[in-house]
Amino acid sequence: MPTAHIESSREDIANIVLMPGDPLRAKYIAEKFLTDVKIVNQVRNMVAYTGFYKGKRVTVFPSGMGIPSIGIYAFELYKFYDVDKIIRIGTCGSNKEDIKILDIILADRAYSTSSFAKLLAGYDFHDVEAGKELTNLIYNKAVDMNRSVHKGRVLTSEVFDVYVDHNEFMKNFPSDLEYYGSEMEAFALFTLAKFLDKEAACLLTVVDSCFDKRALTSEERQKSLNDMIGLALESII
Repeated sequence: MPTAHIESSREDIANIVLMPGDPLRAKYIAEKFLTDVKIVNQVRNMVAYTGFYKGKRVTVFPSGMGIPSIGIYAFELYKFYDVDKIIRIGTCGSNKEDIKILDIILADRAYSTSSFAKLLAGYDFHDVEAGKELTNLIYNKAVDMNRSVHKGRVLTSEVFDVYVDHNEFMKNFPSDLEYYGSEMEAFALFTLAKFLDKEAACLLTVVDSCFDKRALTSEERQKSLNDMIGLALESII
């Protein structure tokens, strides 16, 4: 049954969803990596696709930017479309000097000052774990593929941290925790998976760092994103 934000029928959506933020990246993934592709949503131009990767049926559905946006789409996919697993595939900034631009982070926890968990389900927490089974599956696949990933906690911020002083930004978060990167969606996704008894994971490509000011070429950026996308897809089969 269509929802307020998704026009798909239930059978249009696979039980595994890859979720980039950008609708154009969803289009790119569908065209480059999938076969027998079908457009399954166009509401608000959040165009989503269902197709096959090496025989495995998968939906690629954009989340938009920020906690409220991914909160809507992930909730509706989990709750009304029988989705079991969502893997967020996005970009982030580095919070550690040894995590370089174009490195890949596999988030096993997310910390946020957001009230999302409290308002959604009365949860009194600001730090939430990713789905263990799915996260470990992706990590083990990375090892099998000889693909280097950093596995650790990320910050989910409601402010794009590039716009503010990094040292002042970090003062807003507990200093006894270690944060590998900063992004804007993982906390909501992990909280929803906990609330609805589903699985969620998050892979991120580092595209900016206060420790490294080099500019990326479009070729460098695209190859790194392809590595992350390929890892996510190989993990689901």
